Amino acid sequence: MTAKEHNNPVVRIEDLAVRYAQGTHAVQGVDLEVPAGQIVAIVGESGSGKSTLTKALIGLLPIDATTSGSIRFGGTEVTTLDLRQWREIRGAGIGLVPQDPGASLDPVQTIGSQLIEVFRLHPERSVPKKQWRSKAIELLSSVGIDRAEQRLSQYPHELSGGLKQRVLIAIAFALNPQLLIADEPTSALDVTVQRTVLEVFVSLAREKGTTVLFVTHDLAVATDIADRVLVMNGGKVLEDRSVRELITDSTDEYTKALLDQAYAHNQRREANDSKDVVIRVNDLGKEFGRGPQTHKAVNHVSFEVARGTTFSLVGESGSGKSTTAKILMGLLPTSHGSVEINGVDVTSISGRQRYDLWRQAQLVYQNPDSALDPRQTVREIIDEPMRNYKLGDARWRNNRVNELMEQVNLSPELSGKRSPELSGGQRQRVAIARALASGAKILVLDEALSALDVLTQEQILTLLDRLQREQQLTYLFISHDLHVVERISHHVGVMRQGELVETGTIDQVFSNPKHDYTRTLLAANPGEKLRELEHLRSA
Repeated sequence: MTAKEHNNPVVRIEDLAVRYAQGTHAVQGVDLEVPAGQIVAIVGESGSGKSTLTKALIGLLPIDATTSGSIRFGGTEVTTLDLRQWREIRGAGIGLVPQDPGASLDPVQTIGSQLIEVFRLHPERSVPKKQWRSKAIELLSSVGIDRAEQRLSQYPHELSGGLKQRVLIAIAFALNPQLLIADEPTSALDVTVQRTVLEVFVSLAREKGTTVLFVTHDLAVATDIADRVLVMNGGKVLEDRSVRELITDSTDEYTKALLDQAYAHNQRREANDSKDVVIRVNDLGKEFGRGPQTHKAVNHVSFEVARGTTFSLVGESGSGKSTTAKILMGLLPTSHGSVEINGVDVTSISGRQRYDLWRQAQLVYQNPDSALDPRQTVREIIDEPMRNYKLGDARWRNNRVNELMEQVNLSPELSGKRSPELSGGQRQRVAIARALASGAKILVLDEALSALDVLTQEQILTLLDRLQREQQLTYLFISHDLHVVERISHHVGVMRQGELVETGTIDQVFSNPKHDYTRTLLAANPGEKLRELEHLRSA
C-alpha cells in the first residue's frame, strides 16, 4: 500500500455506532479504513452487525436507526447526506450486489430494461443513449453470460440462479463505482455455480480496481477471495487482519470458533455399520413432460439408509435431489421404481396409508420462515401434529411440548412467542421439534441449514447428532453445502442430471472420489486458502 493510498482511503469510518429504536446497539465503535482496489471481507454470524455496517455506508438503514461517528466515502461525509445526494452516489459511486437475485430483479421487466435503467438514472456517468443497448450486451458478456444479446429480451424467471446473480453483478459494475458492497451474493448457490460467480466477480473487481466490501457468514469463501478479513460479533470488530494472519495467528476465541467450523474434515463422524435398513430406494425414476419434451428428473436411482445413520444427497441445483426426497415423502408420484420405508412401498400408497407415513417420516424444510405459521405460538406449532394425530390428552401434549423443547434446547419462556420473534436458529429448532412431535424416527432435511450462518449451523448439527444418537433417528440429508455434508454424514450419494453417479462412506467419497463430477464438486468447495495454510494454524 502506498502512502498516498493510506492517506486517502476510499472508505474511512471512525467510531461508528448504530442503534435501533428498541435500544439495540447493532454497531459499536467501529473504525475502518479501506484503500483503493482492496477486497475486504466482513465475516460474522447473523446479528453480528456486518449488514448494518454496510447499510450505514450506503445510506439504507431503516428510519428507526440512529448513528453517531463518521463515515467518509472518497472524502465526503455521508452521514449527513439527504436523499437527493444519496441518489447521485448510489450506483455511480457505491454499487451494491444484493443477496437474493430472485427478490432483487423485477419479474415483469426484461433483463435489458433493468440494465439500461442504470444508465437512465445516471446519464451524467453513462454512455450516450444510442450506445445503451450495446453497452448492456458488453456488460452481460463481461460477467460470462452466453448469448448476451438474446438475454436482453428475457425475464428473470427464464434464467437460472447463477445467471441472475451474474446479471446483478453486471448492473453493479455498470457505472464503474469506486466502492462495491456485496451482501452474501452467493449464499443460495451450489458450490460449482458459486465458484464460477465468485471468479467472475473477483476478476472484474481486480480488472477495474474496484474497492470491495464483501459481507458473508462463510469464512471459507471470505478467505478465498479477500485481501483482508474483518471479524464482527455483537456489533464490534474483533479482528482486522490479512487472510494469512487470520488463519495462522488468530488469538480471538470467536474467530477460532469460526475457523474450527470451517475445518469440517477434522470433525467427520465415526463410521456406522448398521445393517438395519429403514429406507430402500430401488431403480427410482421420475419424468416430467411427454414425448420429445420429456425430462428425466430422476433416472434409475438406488440407495439404502440404515437405522440411526445419515445418508446425504449432494449435487448442483436441478440434479434431482429434492425430487427424490418428495417421492420418498409421498408428495410426488414415481414414473418407475420403488421406495420402501420400514418395508412398505410408499410409491403406491394413498389416503390413510400416506397419513400414517407422515407420522413415521417428517420433512424439515429449507426456510423455517415460510414453514412455520407466524400466527401460532411456539407451543401451538409443536402441539399441532399431536392434535392432528389425536395423540394423548391436553395435559399429556403439554408435557410432551415441554419435553421436545428441552430436547432441542429451546428455553421454556419461548413457548409463548411467535416465529417472527425468534432467531433463525431458534426457528429451525422449533421446526425440528415439530417434526419429532408425532413420534417420527425418519427426518428428511431438505437444505435445512442453508439459510443459517456457520456458527448456528454448527449448533443445529450438534443438536441433530445428539438427537440421532439418543433416539436412533435416521436422516436423509439434502444439501449443496459440502462442508455441512462432510460434517453430518455417514454415507453420501452424488447426483448429477438425475443420476446417482457415486455413493460411499463420507471418507470414501470425500477423500478418494472415483467419479470426475465428484472431483469437480470437491474442487469447487470453498476453503482453498484454509486448506493451504492449515499446517501453519496456531493450536
